[in-house]
Amino acid sequence: MLTNEGYIVLGVITLMIVALFKEIMRPGLILFSATTILLVFGIISDEEALNGFSNKAMITVAILFLVSEGVRQSGILNRLAQSYLPRKRSKMAFLIPRIMLPVSFISAFLNNTPVVIIFAPIIKNWTEKLNLSSQKFLIPLSYATILGGMCTLIGTSTNLVVHGLMIGNGYQGFNMFELGKIGVFVTIIGTIYMSVFGNLLLPGKKILFNSKSRTEYKDYSYDITIPEGSNLIGLDVKNGRLKELNGLLIRSIKRDGNIIEVNKGSFTLLANDKLHIDGKSDRLNYILANDNIKLNGIELIENLPKSELKQYEAVISPRFPGIGKSIAEFNFYEHYQAVVLAIHRNGERITTNLGNLKLREGDNLILLTTEKFIQSWGDSKIFYLTSYIRDYRTTGTFWKKWMAFIIVLIMISGATLGQFIESPKGLSLDMFFFAAIAAVLMVWFKILPHQKYTKSISWDVLITIAFSFALSKALQNSGAADAIAHATINIGKGMGPIGVLAAVYLITTIFTEIITNNAAAAIVFPIALSAANQLGVDPKPFFVGIAVAASASFSTPIGYQTNLLVQSIGNYKFRDYLKIGLPLNIIILFTSLLLIPLFWDF
Repeated sequence: MLTNEGYIVLGVITLMIVALFKEIMRPGLILFSATTILLVFGIISDEEALNGFSNKAMITVAILFLVSEGVRQSGILNRLAQSYLPRKRSKMAFLIPRIMLPVSFISAFLNNTPVVIIFAPIIKNWTEKLNLSSQKFLIPLSYATILGGMCTLIGTSTNLVVHGLMIGNGYQGFNMFELGKIGVFVTIIGTIYMSVFGNLLLPGKKILFNSKSRTEYKDYSYDITIPEGSNLIGLDVKNGRLKELNGLLIRSIKRDGNIIEVNKGSFTLLANDKLHIDGKSDRLNYILANDNIKLNGIELIENLPKSELKQYEAVISPRFPGIGKSIAEFNFYEHYQAVVLAIHRNGERITTNLGNLKLREGDNLILLTTEKFIQSWGDSKIFYLTSYIRDYRTTGTFWKKWMAFIIVLIMISGATLGQFIESPKGLSLDMFFFAAIAAVLMVWFKILPHQKYTKSISWDVLITIAFSFALSKALQNSGAADAIAHATINIGKGMGPIGVLAAVYLITTIFTEIITNNAAAAIVFPIALSAANQLGVDPKPFFVGIAVAASASFSTPIGYQTNLLVQSIGNYKFRDYLKIGLPLNIIILFTSLLLIPLFWDF
């Protein structure tokens, strides 16, 4: 039976889930609010509310942010990404593993967000050169980082959260590669699935088996105006084409407030017509140099030489100061000396009435600006820069690349072998110990700039993790975890521990698709622990199930930050994730239920 405190905890968690789903505030603030309410009701003590901030797993996540940033600054990932991509078109079944397997390996040891930020523009440029649809490869890129993260203790913060909760409850945590027993199998199965079904289920032009086949895939949209005196006035647009606008596809004409679709038939151009056109990124210079057309928004930067203008893409991060404000209200140009040509949001490409559009986290902005933009904002956390990596790379010297690699190798080797080394009394040669050494070495060798080290840390993630521990404790203190565990056992009792494991996995995977993965793991952990105690079995298989399920976020773009990133960059819709991700969720569910009992006894 639930106590009054149990009802309060469940009510607070329900409201928290709704707030996270509706994105009322940043996740860290929402969990902070929930913890404060529970503190006011006396369900947790002030010490229990703050214990998460001293948890070794949370601090380890913070330090690993520094290590990942040092690797990014060294430029070694850029070099790797550009070296292993295929030089020629091939079958989709061969192209996907060439991307997913190396990315999965890298993501097993580094934070997956910078991996996606670095690899996404390189893959997008690569697909453009081979005349392929980037939509066939960006979701697989995100999925590869998620799958790879399941393979090691440090592959994702979720694994460290579960690890920390285990230690906090008196159990031995995971070792470095323990989760790889299931993670490697899941990664291989996920890669095979994407290779076989990606061409069919992912959006974008299908990649034909004939390597010489060509597509008409267009990546960018522009709004242009036909000025007075233009040589294009009086010419006919036929089926969206005009030979005088080479390499550009005219989608529509806006004239006297009316939109004319021109994909079929013939239409005559008039002065002051506004054209919505598609083209590849290399068409921008052509547009800027063509006096017969005028790019909308160019009037803001007419004082700059056209030869210096470049097109950048930048995804708005949670730290962007203009979230919730329109471009005009925020005065975007005054802040960044960049013109917003278009915004990609939820699979839509928005180019009209941009001045009144309210900006959101995750919006992918197509910007027209100069190299000063990348120099000023390239290392900031206001934007996730996603293009022109080829022109401006955070590339350290040759020795910095190798030094970063050696430092990471020492960290991984030390964390793996530390458990077998006799250490001085009071000192644990664990992941925290070697991650701390790696972070300090990154700074000492000037691979990670010491002036901006705090900007490398995602504070909202850390606050979310810290208060997740408090919520987990509240579920235990109130008896809510025991009550839910009892109900879970009743649901799965016909199948014994396997049935309960399935129920725990399903609860976790549902939560992780609608709220943050770390919060999902922390909420379900005490339920799984109580269920194991009531069944009289070892809880470790349940903990492994939580770690896998909390990371296996494939069906929605909101469950995992890398999914949200590639949604903006790849112009995906919500249903694209559901179509390709839901079957993968089901496959990994059954794979986990099969493998977990084989490696971890109940």
